[in-house]
Amino acid sequence: MLDAHQLNVFLTAARTLNFTAAARQLHMTQPSVSQHIQALEQHFDLQLFVRSGRHLRLTDAGEALLPMAQEMVSVSQSIDNKMESLKGDVYGRLVVGCSTTVGKYVLPFLLASFMQQHPKVEASCYVTPRKMAVQMLCDGEVHVALASAQELNPNLQFCKFITDRVSLIVPLSHPWAKREWIDPDELMDVNFIWREEGSGTRYVAEEKLREHGIGINQLKTTLTLGNSEAIALAVQEGIGVGFVSQIIIARLVEGKVAPVKVRGLDIEQEIFIGRDANRLGTTAQTAFWEFVTDPHNPVLEKFMRSSRTTQDQFAFSGVKLNGSPAN
Repeated sequence: MLDAHQLNVFLTAARTLNFTAAARQLHMTQPSVSQHIQALEQHFDLQLFVRSGRHLRLTDAGEALLPMAQEMVSVSQSIDNKMESLKGDVYGRLVVGCSTTVGKYVLPFLLASFMQQHPKVEASCYVTPRKMAVQMLCDGEVHVALASAQELNPNLQFCKFITDRVSLIVPLSHPWAKREWIDPDELMDVNFIWREEGSGTRYVAEEKLREHGIGINQLKTTLTLGNSEAIALAVQEGIGVGFVSQIIIARLVEGKVAPVKVRGLDIEQEIFIGRDANRLGTTAQTAFWEFVTDPHNPVLEKFMRSSRTTQDQFAFSGVKLNGSPAN
């Protein structure tokens, strides 16, 4: 009879294509992983991996086994957790994929509060670009992930999570710091610090600028950085100006830089939270989804109050389980 644990070992080995890495993820020894794979191969009388030195690749038989193994392991986990849930406990493994701004400041905050309520949950959090987090969700490597509108996947279930305001910030010594508004054409006269291409913040800023007939290549770029925190600190040091999330301003440089309003340039990005509704979740995964998508979540409301400086600077959208999920 097939062993769900052996199939889980197979799935991990198939994902990593490395027995040592699989052993590390499973908290097993490498010889034990090899023995489980050999036992499966003997059971089927088929080779599942082609071994070439330290390199592995799946055989045709291994590729055929992959989706069925995923289904059986998922069902096995759900059976275990469903029976355990009858005792009133929430437990199981929870893996969250976070994007580099909202994820780092919002989702782990919620995750920590959730685990205080459910100490039997084993959780981990991967901070990655949103596009990678969504791909990990598709591949079953994470259970929940954040995405912006341009990254939504029709095979996944998404609900609106928050609306993130993006603001232009300048050093306190900058002439614009004392002005209520500037006009878009004035942006041509300053040195910009940008996120790398493909980042969500840069994408929404470029889209809004394009609506005003301004291409990013028309602006003076003095520096490109890999995260918004670095941009905020560089602006604080007077290196240039930049667009950053209001979350970054509120949590890192409030009072140390000056947000500037650009006439007609109101920049927001919708952030969605998603899961694969076709995969049977553990009690931990189901409970966390219900917790994080509760429109009256007190933890999220508390974070909202502590993160915004004025009512119009940072607006949480309020997610709805019974609303229209993004598909």
